Amino acid sequence: MIQKLKDYDFTLIITPILLAAFGMVMIYSASMVTSIVEGHESTHYLMKQLQWFVIGLAGFIFCSIFPYKYYQKLMKIIILFVILLLVGVLLFGTTINNAKSWFSFGPISLQPAELAKLALIMYLASVYSKKQSYINEFTKGVLPPLVLTGIILSLIVLQPDIGTASIIFLIACSVIFSAGIRFKHLFILIGIGLVILAIAIPNMVTDVRISRFTGAYQPFQAPEDGGYHLIQSYLAIGGGGITGEGLGQSVQKLGYLMEAHTDFIMAIIAEELGFVGVMIVIGMIATIVLRGIFISSKCQDSFGSLLAIGISSMIGLQAFINLGAISGILPITGVPLPFVSYGGSSLLVLMISMGIMNNIAMSVKKAERTPVTEHKKTEPHIYQNRGGRTWQK
Repeated sequence: MIQKLKDYDFTLIITPILLAAFGMVMIYSASMVTSIVEGHESTHYLMKQLQWFVIGLAGFIFCSIFPYKYYQKLMKIIILFVILLLVGVLLFGTTINNAKSWFSFGPISLQPAELAKLALIMYLASVYSKKQSYINEFTKGVLPPLVLTGIILSLIVLQPDIGTASIIFLIACSVIFSAGIRFKHLFILIGIGLVILAIAIPNMVTDVRISRFTGAYQPFQAPEDGGYHLIQSYLAIGGGGITGEGLGQSVQKLGYLMEAHTDFIMAIIAEELGFVGVMIVIGMIATIVLRGIFISSKCQDSFGSLLAIGISSMIGLQAFINLGAISGILPITGVPLPFVSYGGSSLLVLMISMGIMNNIAMSVKKAERTPVTEHKKTEPHIYQNRGGRTWQK
């Protein structure tokens, strides 16, 4: 039992839990005024996030124990379940913020697109790990899994949820690239993606989306319209200085900065805890991402390595897009900050992902302790990943 406990990666246990706990403190600080204005208790959003954290913690513990290799056997069921959810939400979902992206069950809301992120990572990691012997063949090794990827992306775009679809597309690219495909094939895929984007753009362009772009890059030309949210975010970030105004002392959360407890929670952190608080949060997220990449590089199982890369990419990309939006580098797309922003579905998927990552880390440590025998009846198939490390199929 002691050895099993030592095999777990405590960095990936302590850091996500601390981030989620800190997130709940900041959610309470950022949302208490909004909760009262909406007719709820001041702890309304805090308690809802706490409920999802408890569920997520249970998922974290289960997935830490459950062997990650078994997901390959369950892959058809997982993907079919997610596709049915994505189709179901288009037919029977609840519309929130002009997107039909949610199932509502009384006080509980579930966003299937968040589950689709993890499911697609599992699917691509599973398929490309099995195709290592012919990964250099475009039509046989690279293209087939992208058909299902395109279906999932299309279902999310139809909601419409462009932010989540963009993240899933970038996650898929990171897994495909890490699987070891030729650069020539990668450029072909980029070309196909650009053609599809060019065809889709005329149907995707709306006044709201145009205002998000102009608001991101020219906010002061429309300070009461498209640029309003970003200007308020600038005021929050600039007002915090080095050490901040103090926990609970934000002014922008008093009705000026909308969605302060979700998309713009980092702006409130900057205002209340200053540059120091922001760097601590970014440092903790970076620790999780870099630790995941390290585990991926050490894992000799191709499925586990690609799965760890996909999860690390999901967290890193989501954090980058959120921070880019609140600072004006990227358009506002409604992407939450991992572990910190309010959002039950996001927190649930992230905690489950950390459980899976811990199971991969445990497998790596066990493999490192296992002595290598010089004489084997059959040698495993050996492949080289993008970083030059050997994989065993």
